[in-house]
This record gives sequence, structure tokens and C-alpha cells, in this order.
Amino acid sequence: MITTINPANGKTLATYGAMTPAELEQVVVQAAQAATSWGSVPVSARLEALTRLAAELRGAKDGLAAMMTAEMGKPIGEAEGEVEKSAVTAEYYAAQGAAILADEPVAIDGVQAWVSYEPIGLVLAVMPWNFPVWQVLRFAVPTLAAGNGVLLKHSPNVTGSALAIEQVFRDAGFPDHLVRTLVVDEADVPATIEGLIADDRIAAVTLTGSNRAGAAVGAAAGRASKRSVLELGGSDAFVVLADADVEAAAAAAVRARFTNSGQSCVCAKRFIVEEAVADEFIDRFVVGVKGLAVGDPTDRAVAVGPLARDDLRAALQRQVDESVAAGAVLATGGGSIDGPGYFFEPTVLTGTAPGMPAFDEETFGPVAAVAVARDAADAASLAGATQYGLGLSIWTGDASRGVEVARRITSGAAFVNAVVASDPRVPFGGTKRSGYGRELAAQGLREFTNTRTYWVAG
Repeated sequence: MITTINPANGKTLATYGAMTPAELEQVVVQAAQAATSWGSVPVSARLEALTRLAAELRGAKDGLAAMMTAEMGKPIGEAEGEVEKSAVTAEYYAAQGAAILADEPVAIDGVQAWVSYEPIGLVLAVMPWNFPVWQVLRFAVPTLAAGNGVLLKHSPNVTGSALAIEQVFRDAGFPDHLVRTLVVDEADVPATIEGLIADDRIAAVTLTGSNRAGAAVGAAAGRASKRSVLELGGSDAFVVLADADVEAAAAAAVRARFTNSGQSCVCAKRFIVEEAVADEFIDRFVVGVKGLAVGDPTDRAVAVGPLARDDLRAALQRQVDESVAAGAVLATGGGSIDGPGYFFEPTVLTGTAPGMPAFDEETFGPVAAVAVARDAADAASLAGATQYGLGLSIWTGDASRGVEVARRITSGAAFVNAVVASDPRVPFGGTKRSGYGRELAAQGLREFTNTRTYWVAG
């Protein structure tokens, strides 16, 4: 039995019966058959389905957003934006998919040769709770466009959202069983996922989640010699150089850290500021953070809702307390908010450095760690002093210098004078312990295809 809880008040939302082994097997049989049939559907028809999907997502926006807000506490305006972003992504692939999937001729004397991007079958997706709709659609839209099927294992605390997503695909006219949700008791998830990855009917696997889960999925995929994409943790650096527009950087820093109540892999988490502008940046940043409204996520005036679970709040409290004990200074916030729900004060720690949990670990919630750098070289060194490598944001009055500094720091994406974000037109993914593989853009569409060579002589 799976029970979902409203993190804003701690009350039970719904209960769901877990699938039996026989029911799981039936779903896999049906999904594998649907994927095989879908792979033979012309690309043009697949892309037409994406156009219908975009319209269906917009039509279902209010219900999907309300479900996300209830299940994981996302501020309602951000939940609506998540659905719209998913619709825009469906439209992007509807427009660009044919060109991306088109055969590519190769000039070789005496033969006709080309490269083709062909479906591989049923793809298993293990998805997290923090973006219940967008995380799934970010993967599912290009995967379906490529001619594959989707088997979704979502996080148990957003089971309602997972089932609602499945219904949206049906309502958009996708074949029955092509997109299926697995409802599995949490204790049974590791063995179930490992068994599915080993199953010959599963062609590949993708996971967005923790490093521990990623290690298990990646190892299982390796044993089965199957393709995998892992989008794991992040501790993105937000670097402010001495020549930056500090007012603009500080305002952007508030958005970069506290979007989704700080519960995002690509939220900026470490704010590394050159000494010459550190005091001004910290003052402006703290004022901005203190101005954030915290409370009921259904209230459109609220910027920061609850954490999704109480155990996540406890983990965040540990990171703050241990960092302060190690020498960090609490500029604002620092603890849980009394009352119902899993709320945590928007928090800024200054004087952080390597060796402190707030600097070394991924902080998944409304906590920002500020570190002061001597100069640009020191800022680059501090930014790179992490096991993660997802995104990077650099703020400077000289964009070319920003790019130059970014090249010294390993990450999957580098944004200059902009907040890190995902966009269907550019690939998304990490390096180091932030994972491997890419979603979105052409790379994401081709990720789960068989890149096949054709060589025809005579």
C-alpha cells in the first residue's frame, strides 16, 4: 500500500494498492507489445501525436498543477509553469523531430551509405518527485518521438501525478499501454527495478535521482549490457566576479536558489563571490531572501512552500547545523518552522568553504552557501571543488571573460549572466557524480535510438 501525504499540512491525500507480481508482468507484456507496434508507426504520425499531447497538457494544466502542489508542495504558479514547459517541449519535438531523426547520408566512393536512427523498444524510467510532470515529459516526449515505449516508475509520494500523466497520454490519443505507470511498494522497488533492467523486454533505462539510486541502476544496466542515462545530484556554483552587475546578480541568485523551494538538482547552491564585491552581494542577497514569502503553496503570493517530506527537512537541518559548527555564519534563517507541514526557513550561510556539508554535499532545500574568493582564479578553483558537475552560472561585465572562466570548471552546462535552466533546444545532463547521458535537443532524441549504419554496394 502506498500513501501520499500533503507536505503543507501532513495530512493523508490518498492510498494506492501496489501491483502484484502478476499485475506487473501483465503491464510489461502489454507495454512491450505496444512499443513494438509503435516503432513501426511513421515518424510523421508519431510527431502528430506530440502536437495533440501539447494541447492535452494545456487542457489538463489546472488538474495536474493542483495534484503536484498537493503531493509535493510546489508553489502553484511554478506547478502550472511545469506543465506549460512540458507542452512547449512536445511542440518543439513535433516541429524538429523529423529533421533530427532523418537518415544522414555519408559520402563514400563506390557505395551508398547512410546513418539511421531507429527505435530500440521499451525504455524504463525511474523518476523523482521534485518535478513530477516535467521530469517525466522531458524524457518521455523524445523517447516516444523516437518510436519507443515508456515504462514509468515514479516516486511513491507523487503516485497521483504519475497516474494522471499516464491518463494524459491516453487522452492525447497515444496507443493503449504505450506509456504505463508501475505502482510498487517502496520496499520492493530495488529488486523490482533490478529485475526489470535484466528483463530482455526492457531495452534501456533512465534515472533521475540520488547518487545511491544511480549507482544501483547504472550497475544493473552494465551487467545487462544496456544503455542507461543518469541525471543525479548537483551542487551548482553561482560565481559572481568583481566586474559583475551585483544588483542583478543578487536578484538572480534568489531565483536561482529558491525556485521549487530549493528542491532542484540545477538550483544554484554554492554562491562564490569575489572579495571586492562580496559584502555588497551578501547584503543584497540576504535582503532578497528575507523578502521571500513562505507558506501555503496554493497561495499565489507564496514563493517557498514546504519540503516534500519530513525526513528531507531533518537532513537539511543536519547540514546547516554541522556547517555552523564548522565555522559557517548564519546570515538568515537556519531552522524548521513550527506548525503543521514540513516548512524550513529560507537560509543563507556565509563563510562556507570546502569541508563543510553545505559546501561539499547537495543541499536539497532552501539553503544557500556563500563563499568568498580572493580573485577570479580562486573563484574558479572553489567552483570546481565539488564531486558534482551539472550546471554553472557566472556573472560578469565581460561575457567573453565569463566563458573563459567557465572553461576552467567542469559542468554539463555553463550559463553566463543567466540562471541555469533546461530548455528543449539544448542538451541537458551532467558530468562527474552528476551523471552521464543527455536529455533534450537532438542528443536527447537520439539517446534511445539504435544509431545504425547502412552500407549498400553495387
